[in-house]
Amino acid sequence: MLFFGVIFLAGCEYAFVQQEEITPPTPDPNNPISFATEIVPIFTSRCIDCHNTGGTAPDLTAANAYSNIASMSLVNTANPTASILFDFVQPSTSTHAWRKYSASQASKILLWIQEGALNN
Repeated sequence: MLFFGVIFLAGCEYAFVQQEEITPPTPDPNNPISFATEIVPIFTSRCIDCHNTGGTAPDLTAANAYSNIASMSLVNTANPTASILFDFVQPSTSTHAWRKYSASQASKILLWIQEGALNN
Protein backbone atom coordinates (compact mmCIF):
# COMPACT_ATOMS: atom_id res chain seq x y z
CA MET A 1 0.00 0.00 0.00
CA LEU A 2 2.87 2.32 0.86
CA PHE A 3 4.47 1.55 -2.50
CA PHE A 4 1.33 2.59 -4.40
CA GLY A 5 1.03 5.75 -2.31
CA VAL A 6 4.59 6.78 -3.20
CA ILE A 7 4.01 6.03 -6.88
CA PHE A 8 0.76 8.03 -6.83
CA LEU A 9 2.35 11.07 -5.20
CA ALA A 10 5.40 10.93 -7.45
CA GLY A 11 3.11 11.04 -10.46
CA CYS A 12 1.41 14.25 -9.36
CA GLU A 13 2.49 17.32 -11.25
CA TYR A 14 1.35 20.84 -10.56
CA ALA A 15 1.53 23.52 -13.19
CA PHE A 16 1.65 26.96 -11.71
CA VAL A 17 0.53 29.58 -14.18
CA GLN A 18 1.80 33.05 -13.57
CA GLN A 19 -1.00 35.53 -13.93
CA GLU A 20 -0.45 38.64 -15.98
CA GLU A 21 -0.61 41.77 -13.86
CA ILE A 22 -3.32 44.21 -14.83
CA THR A 23 -1.83 47.48 -15.96
CA PRO A 24 -4.32 50.08 -17.11
CA PRO A 25 -3.48 52.65 -19.75
CA THR A 26 -2.57 56.14 -18.62
CA PRO A 27 -5.70 58.19 -17.84
CA ASP A 28 -6.68 60.58 -20.62
CA PRO A 29 -8.36 63.68 -19.15
CA ASN A 30 -9.92 64.40 -22.56
CA ASN A 31 -11.51 60.97 -22.80
CA PRO A 32 -12.40 59.61 -19.33
CA ILE A 33 -13.96 56.20 -18.80
CA SER A 34 -17.75 56.50 -18.65
CA PHE A 35 -19.38 54.68 -15.75
CA ALA A 36 -22.73 54.42 -17.55
CA THR A 37 -21.47 53.23 -20.95
CA GLU A 38 -18.25 51.35 -20.12
CA ILE A 39 -18.39 50.10 -16.50
CA VAL A 40 -22.07 49.23 -16.05
CA PRO A 41 -22.00 46.92 -19.12
CA ILE A 42 -19.22 44.92 -17.43
CA PHE A 43 -21.47 44.41 -14.42
CA THR A 44 -24.39 43.55 -16.69
CA SER A 45 -22.39 40.89 -18.50
CA ARG A 46 -20.51 39.46 -15.50
CA CYS A 47 -22.17 40.29 -12.19
CA ILE A 48 -25.91 40.85 -12.10
CA ASP A 49 -26.82 37.18 -12.11
CA CYS A 50 -26.09 37.38 -8.37
CA HIS A 51 -25.66 41.10 -7.66
CA ASN A 52 -29.13 42.32 -8.57
CA THR A 53 -31.95 44.06 -6.76
CA GLY A 54 -32.92 41.74 -3.91
CA GLY A 55 -29.89 39.54 -4.52
CA THR A 56 -26.39 39.53 -3.08
CA ALA A 57 -25.01 42.95 -2.14
CA PRO A 58 -23.88 45.11 -3.82
CA ASP A 59 -26.72 45.64 -6.27
CA LEU A 60 -24.87 46.19 -9.56
CA THR A 61 -27.88 46.77 -11.77
CA ALA A 62 -27.64 49.90 -13.93
CA ALA A 63 -30.05 51.90 -11.75
CA ASN A 64 -28.32 51.06 -8.45
CA ALA A 65 -24.68 50.23 -9.16
CA TYR A 66 -23.05 53.57 -8.46
CA SER A 67 -24.95 54.29 -5.24
CA ASN A 68 -24.19 50.78 -3.92
CA ILE A 69 -20.50 51.02 -4.84
CA ALA A 70 -20.23 54.39 -3.11
CA SER A 71 -22.25 53.49 -0.01
CA MET A 72 -20.30 50.26 0.53
CA SER A 73 -16.90 51.97 0.01
CA LEU A 74 -15.88 49.53 -2.71
CA VAL A 75 -13.44 51.93 -4.39
CA ASN A 76 -10.30 53.51 -3.02
CA THR A 77 -9.23 56.37 -5.28
CA ALA A 78 -6.10 56.96 -3.18
CA ASN A 79 -4.94 53.38 -3.83
CA PRO A 80 -6.97 52.05 -6.78
CA THR A 81 -5.42 48.56 -6.81
CA ALA A 82 -6.62 48.11 -3.21
CA SER A 83 -10.22 48.82 -4.21
CA ILE A 84 -12.51 45.93 -3.35
CA LEU A 85 -14.39 46.41 -6.63
CA PHE A 86 -11.16 45.83 -8.56
CA ASP A 87 -9.20 43.45 -6.36
CA PHE A 88 -11.90 40.98 -5.34
CA VAL A 89 -12.68 39.63 -8.82
CA GLN A 90 -9.66 40.50 -10.94
CA PRO A 91 -8.27 37.55 -12.93
CA SER A 92 -5.26 36.86 -10.67
CA THR A 93 -7.06 36.65 -7.31
CA SER A 94 -8.19 33.47 -5.62
CA THR A 95 -11.39 35.07 -4.36
CA HIS A 96 -14.72 34.94 -6.17
CA ALA A 97 -13.56 31.96 -8.22
CA TRP A 98 -16.93 31.38 -9.89
CA ARG A 99 -16.87 34.68 -11.85
CA LYS A 100 -13.91 36.88 -12.75
CA TYR A 101 -13.37 39.97 -14.85
CA SER A 102 -11.40 39.46 -18.02
CA ALA A 103 -8.01 41.21 -18.07
CA SER A 104 -9.39 43.98 -20.29
CA GLN A 105 -12.44 44.46 -18.03
CA ALA A 106 -10.25 44.61 -14.94
CA SER A 107 -7.98 47.12 -16.65
CA LYS A 108 -10.94 49.32 -17.56
CA ILE A 109 -12.34 49.21 -14.01
CA LEU A 110 -8.93 50.04 -12.57
CA LEU A 111 -8.57 52.99 -14.95
CA TRP A 112 -12.05 54.24 -14.00
CA ILE A 113 -11.06 54.15 -10.32
CA GLN A 114 -7.76 55.92 -11.07
CA GLU A 115 -9.73 58.65 -12.83
CA GLY A 116 -11.70 59.26 -9.64
CA ALA A 117 -14.53 56.70 -9.94
CA LEU A 118 -16.94 59.29 -11.32
CA ASN A 119 -20.66 58.76 -11.83
CA ASN A 120 -20.54 59.85 -15.46
